[in-house]
Amino acid sequence: MNINITSWLQAARLRTLPLSVSGIIVGSAVAAFQGLFNTSIFIGAIVTTIGLQVLSNFANDYGDGVKGTDNEGRIGPKRALQTGAISISAMKKGIIITAVITLIAALILIYAAFKNSEIGYSILFVVLGLASIAAAIKYTVGKSAYGYSGFGDIFVFLFFGLLSVMGSYFLYAKQIYWPLWMPAISIGLLSTAVLNLNNMRDRENDQEVGKNTLVVSMGFAKAKKYHYSIVIIAMLSMLVYTFLTATEISHWIYIVCFAPLIKHLRFVQQTTAPVTLDPELKKVALTTFSLALLFSLSLLIWS
Repeated sequence: MNINITSWLQAARLRTLPLSVSGIIVGSAVAAFQGLFNTSIFIGAIVTTIGLQVLSNFANDYGDGVKGTDNEGRIGPKRALQTGAISISAMKKGIIITAVITLIAALILIYAAFKNSEIGYSILFVVLGLASIAAAIKYTVGKSAYGYSGFGDIFVFLFFGLLSVMGSYFLYAKQIYWPLWMPAISIGLLSTAVLNLNNMRDRENDQEVGKNTLVVSMGFAKAKKYHYSIVIIAMLSMLVYTFLTATEISHWIYIVCFAPLIKHLRFVQQTTAPVTLDPELKKVALTTFSLALLFSLSLLIWS
């Protein structure tokens, strides 16, 4: 396999990792606030999530590359297969190796959480782990890639929001904490907003090559309205959770992250050129990560 470290790091798209772990941080912080934190579970969850994100990035590079979606018309950063930095066969091997490593990490995490008891929960999380790996690969790979049929938003919302936040908390607590659905929805919608920005940016090229994302289906104008909705609902969901559970004024500190989100919405409303949305992906991703950190710090330090 190609061992050009720089090319593989670029293909791994390290800048996507902070957003991917935001849900783990939120779920773990609430568990810690309730006195349920376990270092082994936290490390295992972070490693597994990073593995899934890198796997997804490799698979997207491969899937979009072999389908011809990554071409000169694509606005975003050049991909590894697109530039020839990594061959098709090498990327296949990279996907397999990453999938195996991620599965091993998931199994270690499940054992750390449940040990030899709670066999039913262990089986459930093994199934969820396998489903996550399959979903990461099938987003753009294969004839039935769901990212080409407009289902990418659902995947991101479920796996990077609901499963990430609620699943990580469950590993600590072995039960569901119902108010936590609100921040889970928030992280899921903000993660979806990043994908929607990506799809708005690439709408014209995606339409030409037959990648029928939700944006391609609804059009640019409606995609902007959809974007406003999911970001606003994400902010409201966080506020509802804090209203229901806050015991200190400091628990509201994460609201400072709403300012860049509101500024972002104004920018999206005013723009008519998809190419100008590219820098906004990083802004929303980092704002989501910052929100997760401030939310967590408000529970663990300023309480």
